[in-house]
Amino acid sequence: MVDLSARVDRLDEYLDARGLEAVWFAEPNGFAWLTGGDNVVDADASLGIAAAGYDGEFRAVTDSIEARRLADEQLPEAFTVESFPWYATSLAEAVADRSPLPAAADFDAPEFDPVEASRLRQPLTDEDVERYRELGREAAAALETVCRNLEPEDPEYEVAAGIDISLASRDVNTPVVLVGGAERAKSYRHFVPTDATLGEYALVSITAERGGLYASLTRTVAFDPPDWLERRHRAAARVEATALAATRAAAAGDLGEGEGPGTAGDVFEAISEAYDAVGFEDEWKHHHQGGAAGYAGREWIARPDGDEPVVEPMGYAWNPTVAGAKSEDTYLVDGDRHELLTKTGQWPTHEVDSVAVDGVPTETFERHAPTVR
Repeated sequence: MVDLSARVDRLDEYLDARGLEAVWFAEPNGFAWLTGGDNVVDADASLGIAAAGYDGEFRAVTDSIEARRLADEQLPEAFTVESFPWYATSLAEAVADRSPLPAAADFDAPEFDPVEASRLRQPLTDEDVERYRELGREAAAALETVCRNLEPEDPEYEVAAGIDISLASRDVNTPVVLVGGAERAKSYRHFVPTDATLGEYALVSITAERGGLYASLTRTVAFDPPDWLERRHRAAARVEATALAATRAAAAGDLGEGEGPGTAGDVFEAISEAYDAVGFEDEWKHHHQGGAAGYAGREWIARPDGDEPVVEPMGYAWNPTVAGAKSEDTYLVDGDRHELLTKTGQWPTHEVDSVAVDGVPTETFERHAPTVR
């Protein structure tokens, strides 16, 4: 469960700054951020089956089907659970009937303001970081276990199924599983699994979730690696290293023109320069480059005009690609350190230097390399 005392300080500040009496969360990541629990029954639904709120006290509203289960299994004792007949009204109407006003919510409700949920979730707390470390280790272990046993004739969808099972056995969900064999990984940036076999090499990317936190990582497995793979992978890794160095510089206020932390756009500019330096100008146009991670796969994605502040401590998952190659892991950026969260120590690595960019110190990173089987 989450450290509610850390949530109280942030929520009180949020309510005071906006003149609100209450704030409510029914989207699964917002609910998980506030409670540490899960309000999902139907994974296709945009909202969960309960809303968690704060109005000086912690409250939850759900229907009569779910109230006892949530109280027993998903919510901290500090939460008061209020239920309504499942056949009588909607969740949004039930919250609106029970909440003081003015209020904000991450769902549509009468007279409620929208909530800036992503910025409220940043930066991570100490307790968030500890759980993030556990998730990162579990996600990397699950993915690498499957990848070490791949064969060229394996169909992509069977690899994806194995990853799902490996993560599920660790109580980790897989909202994103991409498996691209040699032909499709060269052609597409989002290689959604098909019945195509892997062939001479494969890119395998996942986003894993547990307790509302998300970690992303990619591994490359080669059986008969094409001549260009090492160069392209190293180029992508150097761009990723530059993004990480720029992230820390931005969080420290050393990158960007304004006072305080730099922005997503400042980091993006460094990424764009890195692509030019490694000889793959404009490759960034074919796929997004990643960004801040935490209680969403990406709390924001870096764009040329991105104004989101780069904060710390925070998770960052950068994922540069160079046609057929990709480098991606989730890092904690905090003060003077980069901590690789999605790591087991059992996968081959290589040293990669970031590109020299104005305002960004050059750094060397140990990045995951393609493994040749």
